[in-house]
Amino acid sequence: MSTHCIFCEIIAGRASAQRLYEDVETAAILDLRQSNHGHVLVLPRAHVVTLDHLPENLHASVMRSVVAMTRAVTACFQPDGVSVWQSNGEGAAQEVPHVHFHVFPRWKDDGHLRIYPQTVTDACTGDLEQIAERLRPFLPKS
Repeated sequence: MSTHCIFCEIIAGRASAQRLYEDVETAAILDLRQSNHGHVLVLPRAHVVTLDHLPENLHASVMRSVVAMTRAVTACFQPDGVSVWQSNGEGAAQEVPHVHFHVFPRWKDDGHLRIYPQTVTDACTGDLEQIAERLRPFLPKS
């Protein structure tokens, strides 16, 4: 584990956090910033910087913990909804270089997490076809 990663430090017990859940492969902690109470972070115990580098053997366990935390937040806080997000890299504003998912309770008109900065129109069919053709060579074979 990296000694410079706060999440690795938390997992190793060398840094404090409000731990909620732990299993063999994942951990869930409360985010320090609770702009909506119940903001939870789910992370793999293994140090992996971005989701595209997450080993295949961890996919299911990480998502299982995300679902469990979503259910817990929903039952406890009874929000109008829950946002789940994950950011990779500087361009996506990833703050901690360790894969983690945010489980964030939401209330109607709470002002959080605007996806688009302005109105976005739907792409035309031709543009969608070109984008799909460009992406397909990088997809796993089914």
